[in-house]
Amino acid sequence: MLIVDDSALVRQALTDVLTSDPAITVLGAARDPFVAAEIMAKEAPDVIVLDVEMPRMDGITFLHKIMSQHPLPVVMCSTLTEQGAETTLKALEYGAVEIIQKPKLGTKKFIEESRIAICDVVKAACGVRVTRNIRKTMVVEKKLTADAILPPPDKKAMVQTTERVVAIGASTGGTEALKDVLESLPPDCSGIVIVQHMPEGFTRAFADRLDRLCRIHVREAQDGDSVLRGQALIAPGNRHMLLKRSGARYYVELKDGPLVCRHRPSVDVLFRSTARYAGKNAVGIIMTGMGDDGAKGMLEMKNAGAYTIAQDEQSCVVFGMPKEAIKLNGVDKVAGLAEIGQQIVKLG
Repeated sequence: MLIVDDSALVRQALTDVLTSDPAITVLGAARDPFVAAEIMAKEAPDVIVLDVEMPRMDGITFLHKIMSQHPLPVVMCSTLTEQGAETTLKALEYGAVEIIQKPKLGTKKFIEESRIAICDVVKAACGVRVTRNIRKTMVVEKKLTADAILPPPDKKAMVQTTERVVAIGASTGGTEALKDVLESLPPDCSGIVIVQHMPEGFTRAFADRLDRLCRIHVREAQDGDSVLRGQALIAPGNRHMLLKRSGARYYVELKDGPLVCRHRPSVDVLFRSTARYAGKNAVGIIMTGMGDDGAKGMLEMKNAGAYTIAQDEQSCVVFGMPKEAIKLNGVDKVAGLAEIGQQIVKLG
């Protein structure tokens, strides 16, 4: 893989983080796209980690050139600013695979969690190249389950309401897949709760972008928000989101806590809480992404009576999370993006 960033400190930090994983080899670190092009002329990387703002050529322009001349997986590396978040989300439209937040100094826990997230994103980007025939042994970090946040459902989910709730989980490739699904929904569709693996600070810009494009309202969730028809709530980066209920009212609770399936927010946490508090009134949808976050939670939803859907392999950027849910027999239906939207309307 190749790192492109104008900051020597960031280049060194990313190199240290990525080389700590034996499954990742850093081909080089370039200060700008011109130096990167020279390196790429000698050896093509499997993945590029690309800065958004650089002096001689910005990352978005270089991304355009890569995608038009020699497409390969690109992970955008951005600072945590409102303007930077908007620009980086544009990069996803132009073909970037994922977003990571630039590494920064912090507590030992913050640095370790950042290392896990960055390495996982880069390995997920490699997974987009389905023709890769070189497989390296991956280091599997300690992975907590949803038990770390809440106990398993007791098969006595409250069902005194008939209001439907749709719970969606997505990761790599999910930003554009979610856009396709949510854009297709009518303004009176069932309330939706979403976990999209994304760094802290980017989820608000992502939600605002979807809100402008869709007929339904889309918002970054706040603690205690009601789940309403015609509205989708997206879990904020770095916070777990749980579905809860008070009487006939569904609402969301935001929680800190450890990484679950190496993620915060975790799809498993959202799905488990949906199984517990919505039961058969829920629809669970697991979409494109690497790993298995959400697979066990989807099975718990199905066992609680919910209808469960997995995105099909053909439309996935990475067929990891849906594949794992299917392997556990937690999926009622496998569907493409267009059909997922139709199912939400039909079941609502």
